[in-house]
Amino acid sequence: MLSGKRIVLGVTGGIAAYKAAFLLRAFQKAGAKVRVTMTRGARQFVGGETFSSLSRHAVAVDIFPGNQSEKDQWTRHISWGEWADLFVIAPCTANTMAKIAAGFSDNMLTATVLSARCPLLVCPTMDGEMYRSAAVTRNLKTLREDGIHILEPEAGYLASGLEGRGRLPETETIVEKCLGILAEQQLEGPLSGKKVVVTAGPTREFMDPVRFISNPSSGKMGFAMAEAARNMGGEVTVIHGPVHIPKPGGVDAIEIVSTDDLFSHVKNHADADVIIMAAAVADFTPKSHSEQKIKKDDSTSSLELRRTPDILSWLGNHKKEGQTLIGFAMETENMVEHAQKKRENKKADWIAANSIADHNTGFGTDTNTVTLLGESVQQDFSGTKKEIARQLLDRIFNTG
Repeated sequence: MLSGKRIVLGVTGGIAAYKAAFLLRAFQKAGAKVRVTMTRGARQFVGGETFSSLSRHAVAVDIFPGNQSEKDQWTRHISWGEWADLFVIAPCTANTMAKIAAGFSDNMLTATVLSARCPLLVCPTMDGEMYRSAAVTRNLKTLREDGIHILEPEAGYLASGLEGRGRLPETETIVEKCLGILAEQQLEGPLSGKKVVVTAGPTREFMDPVRFISNPSSGKMGFAMAEAARNMGGEVTVIHGPVHIPKPGGVDAIEIVSTDDLFSHVKNHADADVIIMAAAVADFTPKSHSEQKIKKDDSTSSLELRRTPDILSWLGNHKKEGQTLIGFAMETENMVEHAQKKRENKKADWIAANSIADHNTGFGTDTNTVTLLGESVQQDFSGTKKEIARQLLDRIFNTG
């Protein structure tokens, strides 16, 4: 997904500086070329040799280095600013953030910021009280107004020993944010200029304010489909139920709860060029809903249910010319037979079917095995859900 992209990684003097080495490796594993610029403060936490060894490139720290063995070192901030497709500062201290907001260029990192011709992502990390201070709040506002991307820090246990917001987000979260930023710049691909709607996660059907019918869907497969569509140039809207994983960057996200909520939003986006129904939609909902918690003494031994709207069937019956409709089917037996029948009955173009019989597939897992079914097409895919999502869309839109 980052194959061939050129990233400048800026590292500043925070306790999370060591995590930047893992981020560098993650960029490289995704196919990116990385160069590193550090502040002097960052070298108090991790040596420059670590980053030069990993990046296989000299680390830039000072504008005027003592060793002039490399010609024109002092102009690297200009050449690197022109070279990069993305500039990521992780971690970014309050001090460096203030310098960027004010336009200072007193070290190689801040000078490169001013020279950059690419998007800039800043990942602020500091103690919670510092992050809530008026000065940091003001500087964050300035950076956003200047068009700089900000990845908010996470809450948790901090180096000070206190709990608060200020931790550097996980590597995967930073990479995903980078993908979203680059996707906004990248318009070429099989889905360029197309509107794509993806549904993801579970729905919840409440019987009272605290109890509901649902399923264990994590939203991972749906979010993976949204990311893959985004990376292929699509203008993506993801409509998702309650989930606990990071939302994809570079897409519009709409959060819903019930199947009726989902149906309402899907109808509002039914003119999309591509609709991918990956949500695990509840087939039944309680006939009545109590406004107060149902007490044990008031409960009965049965619960009356009604069917929820068949959203995929509605979409199939209202499909516009040229639209691609992709459904998902999770089965426990006779998977291909049942999924193919679903594709025909719902008038979908494609159905991605998978079984929950294997503990490595289905709800909540990072891996999956999927059979793609179309008109005279049956093809199996295995791997991580992100890999499968790319393979499915590549099969459908590149060679399908």
